[in-house]
Amino acid sequence: MEHPVMLLTWILEKINSHTLGHFAHAYPHLVYTWFFAIIVVILAVKAGQKPTLVPGTLQVLFETVVEALWKFQEGIMGKRGMVFFPMTATLMIFVFFCNFNGLIPGSFAPTSNLNTTLAYALMIVFLTHFMGFKVHGIKYVKHFLGPSPFLAPLMLPVELVSHAARVVSLSFRLFGNILGEDLVIGVLFMLAGQYFLPLPMMFLGLFTGFLQAYIISLLAMVYIGEAMEEEAES
Repeated sequence: MEHPVMLLTWILEKINSHTLGHFAHAYPHLVYTWFFAIIVVILAVKAGQKPTLVPGTLQVLFETVVEALWKFQEGIMGKRGMVFFPMTATLMIFVFFCNFNGLIPGSFAPTSNLNTTLAYALMIVFLTHFMGFKVHGIKYVKHFLGPSPFLAPLMLPVELVSHAARVVSLSFRLFGNILGEDLVIGVLFMLAGQYFLPLPMMFLGLFTGFLQAYIISLLAMVYIGEAMEEEAES
């Protein structure tokens, strides 16, 4: 959903209406994705630039979040899977940041666009199978053939459809929840914004934004960890 006024689109129009303004109108999800990515990188660099024994607010916030995510992922993937921590932690933080910004008037949630969530889903599924083949070699194909050679002709199409459905599930779950939330808040603002009626929905949106970021990161851990399991070699 596009807000009636999107701040970045307006700024880019003022800078160059023919090129930047047109691009921002056509692809707001890309503009806001890049913008939020830059903001997250700047905050992360700032938090880790000069760590101190008496940390400031930003350092404490990042250390708390990173430590919690580290323990969470270690419990799911074990020591072996911690090589993916930079990817999964960044994914969760960035998706939450994008979801949250959809609640700000004049901003836009890139995750309310299917192209954005589809890109996340394709990245996760591709990395899942890449690691499966990297760890197990050609034996990873057995993962799709079932426990018995006699069942392989039946299991192969079922497994292929199942793994393709992961792309659909990952992309549409995030996209649908964030878009629906933005639509409801937008309608409430139009109907009774002056009575603060959208506020309860915005607080709920903050929770669902975190929940959706948590789910997509969790599923990435589960899928990649599953592909790396030793059972795939048997």
